[in-house]
Amino acid sequence: MGRFRFVARLSAAVLALGGLAACGTISRVPLDAPPADTRPKSPLDVFRFSATDEPAGEAFLERWRAERLAHGREGVTGLAISAGGANGAYGAGVLIGWTEAGDRPAFDVVTGVSTGALIAPFAFLGPDWDDELRAAYTDEDAARLTDGRWAIFVRPALFGGQSLRDLIGKYVDARLLAAIAREHQTGRRLLVATTDLDAQETIVWDMGAIALAGQTPGYEETAVTLFQTVLVASASIPGVFPPVMVDADGAEGGRMEMHVDGGVTTPFVLAPAAMSFWEPDGVMRPEDLFVIVNGELEPSYGVTRGATLPILMRSFDTMSKADLRAHLAASQAFAQRNGASLRYAAIPPALGADSLAFDRESMERLLEAGRAAGAEGRAFEPVAQLRGPRSARSPPVD
Repeated sequence: MGRFRFVARLSAAVLALGGLAACGTISRVPLDAPPADTRPKSPLDVFRFSATDEPAGEAFLERWRAERLAHGREGVTGLAISAGGANGAYGAGVLIGWTEAGDRPAFDVVTGVSTGALIAPFAFLGPDWDDELRAAYTDEDAARLTDGRWAIFVRPALFGGQSLRDLIGKYVDARLLAAIAREHQTGRRLLVATTDLDAQETIVWDMGAIALAGQTPGYEETAVTLFQTVLVASASIPGVFPPVMVDADGAEGGRMEMHVDGGVTTPFVLAPAAMSFWEPDGVMRPEDLFVIVNGELEPSYGVTRGATLPILMRSFDTMSKADLRAHLAASQAFAQRNGASLRYAAIPPALGADSLAFDRESMERLLEAGRAAGAEGRAFEPVAQLRGPRSARSPPVD
């Protein structure tokens, strides 16, 4: 089954190369661990906060609230875009089709995780950037993300990360940051999540703040590089692409953080963990909330073969769907508590999603399916309509 292929490749590599632990490692300077209840300070903290750090999250919200008040904004319309690898082509298509339908909102906040982080800047900037969004998922650079020999013997991943950096570098430039900075100054927010593997925490990055800093003379190139680095980190699936080392001290020989795919710790970000029971009102009250799930969501019945790889693959798929459903349920509780609506879009099982199918044909097919769903107004449905496992007999799961 297509959606299990990347797990099969990764599992096979782990089983076959288990005795080669010294190959493809990253040399790191050992540092003393901080106290359990603290996180080391960094100059980068002006652009980010831990999803579990309530004071930092509240400080971010207060700054945002002040800007929204200054611009007379009322009520929050939000979009969260999930992880999903090549399946992000479906989410990109949904947005493009939504533009065609004529009722795509100008979101007050857009968040992205993993492939969702690559979509998020274009979703934030709106329909004028749909051409760039389409190209990012269908051009030759996207199709080359998993080309070439496995790099596990020389790098800590199956594939090198340069192709991912090249793809992001092609679309994330000073022009894009300038456009994001302008929207940020009107009280809108663009957020991206990475996973700090050392701290085992979800880190939420205020990408608009980075873009705005890039409008300061002399800081343009630094801001573009940091913006690109965060997107690469958020999309770096562990074991598939190398982790991204982030200089947390801004000084040579300083503390380096290892960041990987934000999907390791959260499938999407609607309200950071520390804000789960936050009850905003007035200018910050959520109204219409949307989640694009770049993958399949509903359970599907199938007899699992009694061999190692089928069991691993089925377990991973089951765990991922359960995690997504749990996060959607928590998000629905947040929305209901605050009188907001919450709708989600996910890939229909019949499409046979595969998160590592970066070939152009597969991504164009997914993008077109998402575009049609968005244009016809059938992409989103209420979370309450999520169904349980199908009872119909299905063939064994390979």
